[in-house]
Amino acid sequence: MHVKITTSGSRRYVQLVESYRDDAGKVKKRTVATLGRLDQVDSQLNAVIQGLIKVSGQVPTPTPTISSPSIAFEAARAFGDVWALTELWKDLGFSALRQVFRKTRHTTDVEALIRVMVLNRLCDPESKLGVLRWLETVALPDVTVTAITHQQLLRSMDALMEQQSAVDAVVAGLLRPLIDQDLSVVFYDLTTIRSEGLVTVPQDVRQFGMAKEGLIARQFMLGACRLQRVCRSTMRSSMATPLRPKRCCRPWAKCWSAFRQCGAWCSSRIAGY
Repeated sequence: MHVKITTSGSRRYVQLVESYRDDAGKVKKRTVATLGRLDQVDSQLNAVIQGLIKVSGQVPTPTPTISSPSIAFEAARAFGDVWALTELWKDLGFSALRQVFRKTRHTTDVEALIRVMVLNRLCDPESKLGVLRWLETVALPDVTVTAITHQQLLRSMDALMEQQSAVDAVVAGLLRPLIDQDLSVVFYDLTTIRSEGLVTVPQDVRQFGMAKEGLIARQFMLGACRLQRVCRSTMRSSMATPLRPKRCCRPWAKCWSAFRQCGAWCSSRIAGY
């Protein structure tokens, strides 16, 4: 016996057919059973198959389990931006900072760690802990990423503060040739200053507003602006109030002396040209 599919009109049927010989010895076929329409016999046919296997005493063949391939896909590491910035760092000469930190007691490559944090601020600004997570996603040239720890990043920041004068001198020497021309630029910087106390005074410059801590508090805004001859700023804080305007000038005296040859002053944001 065998299975045969017959067609009647637009429908197809599954039939169980057997071959036999008639009285004349000729081979003929006859339909033993019609199992149903081909598009409807899925569950019914399985029951028939299992019944025939049970009657014949055969052991059902287990259905093979197809397991998914053990292939893991990992994200590619970013390379283009960090490579371009690393080459720019070298072309500008900032690798000279290595000579500054070589004279200190630090055994790690402080210049490389500072370069890592600078590149992180340019590509994906994060905290110190975020730098380590960022390093797992980039292919950084000339740096052994797996050897960098959080403590090393903090130590490099300490070294940067300890050698601030020497670092400023090196950076000023590198940037001075880049701004040896007359510039017409406006730089400005703004910050809000919050004050404590409930006393009110006439014409008080303090106004209620949303503070940096997310609270409503009295505060005023301090702005620094410079027209014409403008250059970089250093990381120095100053407090200028209507009562003490000269306090804003003293922290910039050292920066002015470093850039006096190019006749420029400094702030931190570009307002326009």
